[in-house]
Amino acid sequence: MQIDLPTSMLAGLSPAQFMRKHWQKKPLLVRQAFTAVALPASLKELAALAARDDVESRLVTAFEGEWRLKQGPIARLPAMSKSGWTLLVQGLDQHLPEARALLDQFRFVPDARLDDLMLSIASDGGGVGPHFDSYDVFLIQLAGRRRWRIGAQRDAVLHDDVPLKIIANFKPEEEFVLEPGDMLYLPPGWAHDGVAVGAGCITGSVGFRASTAEGLAAELLPRLMDEIGETGKLYADPRQEAVTEPGCVPAALSDFARRAVEAALQRPQALERALGEALTEPKATVWFEPGEPLPLGQGAVLDRRSRMLYDAAHVFLNGESFRAGGRDAALMRCLANQRLLSAAEVARLSPEARELLDQWTEDGWVQPMTP
Repeated sequence: MQIDLPTSMLAGLSPAQFMRKHWQKKPLLVRQAFTAVALPASLKELAALAARDDVESRLVTAFEGEWRLKQGPIARLPAMSKSGWTLLVQGLDQHLPEARALLDQFRFVPDARLDDLMLSIASDGGGVGPHFDSYDVFLIQLAGRRRWRIGAQRDAVLHDDVPLKIIANFKPEEEFVLEPGDMLYLPPGWAHDGVAVGAGCITGSVGFRASTAEGLAAELLPRLMDEIGETGKLYADPRQEAVTEPGCVPAALSDFARRAVEAALQRPQALERALGEALTEPKATVWFEPGEPLPLGQGAVLDRRSRMLYDAAHVFLNGESFRAGGRDAALMRCLANQRLLSAAEVARLSPEARELLDQWTEDGWVQPMTP
């Protein structure tokens, strides 16, 4: 991707300019960001996806002023002629190549931060109420029209009597009606309320991963401890004296626990390895279809569900880490960045790296490139 070239998708800004001026700073409205916008699937196909148990979906209704939330699978949708409902289908990029292609338009942001593409299908008046997200979001109007009201609200108070995180004291500052092809970028924390104007409103939402420090630590610590393995070292306290306060944790035991965690962090590349594995771990609903080894003379593409990253010493794919160096490392980084390797590039892999690529193809993580 040419990050220094202006693009209509970002209102004439280059990706580099957008990241400097707007990313996590201020909203951006782009009229006709996508002049040839197309739905990744028909309404019938989206409804069928929402009915599957391997697809994350939610149905939000506000019939007669009463908010309700139903978690998927959603077997049956209300009629489009009935106003006030919204279907949310998460992770479309994992199921539809067209959705994956749309998500790839935003790879000027690191893949470690890019999450998924969600579609919101709404009847007239449908929405999820005024709310804010803890992550950046690009809102792309794919069909129909939606009215957005936004505000940099810092005193938001949530309703405590509804099943959604709806702002009770919403204070909009700006209002826009998005037509097909328009896009609105919002940084984290910006309050916003989108309401369908007419039936058949479909909005794509490109979301990003934003872990809390505590959440990330909770993901990394088990992996770090796995790094150490079973040392067989038991806590011992031959100098422990008799106590009058048996409920107090001995300082020596606290020190023993601290040293165990510090030992994991001190192992070379342990934290980096744990982070890469955590960032590429597939979601619980993701599964891969086993395949055959990559045919000779053929290129390779990452399966649309695969997550691949790398650092200075490793490549990471779907929650696993692999050491890489030299030409193999350079080619694997190309696979992560381009999500494909040409037949000529595959032919340059060492026998060991080629064997690994064959294993990934058998696992369904990588697919043969179609001619």
